[in-house]
Amino acid sequence: MEQEATAEETTSMEDVHEDESQQEEETLSQEEKSSDEINETEEQQEIERLKQEAEEWKNRSLRAQADLDNVRRRAKEEKEKAAKYRAQDLIESLLPVLDNFERAISASPESEEASSLLEGVNMVYSQFLEAVQKEGLEVIETKGQTFDPHQHQAVMQVEEEGFESNQIVEELQKGYKLKDKVIRPAMVKVNA
Repeated sequence: MEQEATAEETTSMEDVHEDESQQEEETLSQEEKSSDEINETEEQQEIERLKQEAEEWKNRSLRAQADLDNVRRRAKEEKEKAAKYRAQDLIESLLPVLDNFERAISASPESEEASSLLEGVNMVYSQFLEAVQKEGLEVIETKGQTFDPHQHQAVMQVEEEGFESNQIVEELQKGYKLKDKVIRPAMVKVNA
């Protein structure tokens, strides 16, 4: 009987050890699961943080690319503008020369010698005018035109019959444009 009791005790002790082992395994398993859950949560947070950081870098990159494109576009526009109006300073300094040629041509020659001299001046003026026109110089039209403050400078206002109100009566000094930019407005008399 003692052997039976010992066998029962051994069996019950084995059961207790098995129960304890199972409990330890379950506890370890639960600890591992909670540890895994914590690790997964931390990993997910890290993934989210990295995604946000990647999105931020992507946005910075796009903004930098847009800024670079804007700088390139502005530089190209400035270069085109500089090329378009490269002769402006030279032509502006030559406008008084054109005015003097026109005054010389408008003089009435009194002798044949003066006539031939005037003919030579006229030829030089024509060549000179042709050269500056190749660079884009245009004369601003005034005859029969309505006054335009963007192209004309009114220095006198008169009342003359045969002209409409705000119509140019007389040109006092020629105006010029370089391509599409007014470099000197025409001085005019305007009908009231």
